[in-house]
Amino acid sequence: MLDKENFHPLNYIRKEEYSGSMDGMRYMLKKVKSGEEDVIRVTVWPEPLNLVRTPDELKESVEVPLTKEGVEQAADWINGKYEERRQYWLECRNRPWTEIQAYVTD
Repeated sequence: MLDKENFHPLNYIRKEEYSGSMDGMRYMLKKVKSGEEDVIRVTVWPEPLNLVRTPDELKESVEVPLTKEGVEQAADWINGKYEERRQYWLECRNRPWTEIQAYVTD
């Protein structure tokens, strides 16, 4: 689980994508435009592939403000997504990339 007390990637996100993983679930925080505003798009997807190689139907995203509070919302959302599907993420952690079709048909 992400510890909001120690999760402070805001300055980094303003310049670069920030990614990580947690027991089979990968995540990325990225600054994007939403209309005229900059926001953080938070995306989670299953291991073992990277974001580009993972089929879109296996990704979930949300946008939050590009602020300290937005980063906290992102951490809460990521933690929530992990808890919702903990067993799924743990199963994904051990699957080889050659079995990616199993993700699509699950």
